[in-house]
Amino acid sequence: MDIVILTGAGISAESGLSTFRDTGGLWARHDWRDLATPAGFARDPAAVLAFYNARRQAVRTARPNAAHVALARLEAAWPGRVLVVTQNVDDLHEKAGTRNLIHMHGAHAGALCAACGHRWPAPLVMAPADPCPACARPATRPDIVWFGETPRQLPAIHAALAACDLFVAIGTSGRVQPAAGFVRRARTAGARTLELNLEPSAQAALFDAALQGPASRLVPAWVEGLLGGRAP
Repeated sequence: MDIVILTGAGISAESGLSTFRDTGGLWARHDWRDLATPAGFARDPAAVLAFYNARRQAVRTARPNAAHVALARLEAAWPGRVLVVTQNVDDLHEKAGTRNLIHMHGAHAGALCAACGHRWPAPLVMAPADPCPACARPATRPDIVWFGETPRQLPAIHAALAACDLFVAIGTSGRVQPAAGFVRRARTAGARTLELNLEPSAQAALFDAALQGPASRLVPAWVEGLLGGRAP
């Protein structure tokens, strides 16, 4: 049985990283138009880079929680294929040991040249004057998918959804496309679907089953049951 797992901000919240859309989340305190769009970056690159420098520092010191560790354990022990597709831009899945992973929204660990498209490992602190290692232009930005940009590796994600036997969404709001449509794609292809979330998402009605609670409690228990031969 092949499994595709979608993770959102809710899985990293218990590691101390702020969510984006919840009450008190980052977009409740900051205007995403200024900080997470190409136009915002063009208007004020210093403000955008300062925001992401702070986020990168928070990610650097964060540690995986029990949910991240459980998913890495599942990948290592499961006889079929396990693919984790994350909307998160932190590296907590990697720190926990997950290897078959797609960062559909990019990652804080990367830098991108807005002029030539070159990518390289991000320094801890970026500044507007930083030159691109490839073209030398001062156009350094985070390698993050901003609003209005296309998520990464969508063809590979869609192929995995079409072939999987089980689709699981963990800690997602169900309000961000195209990830919000993954459950429908998986259902149409014949997969069973499960949602593990603090509260029902906007797409909860499309799942075959749903459990509510903290990811650090739900995910380890689900993985334990799955590896023990109990139905997901």
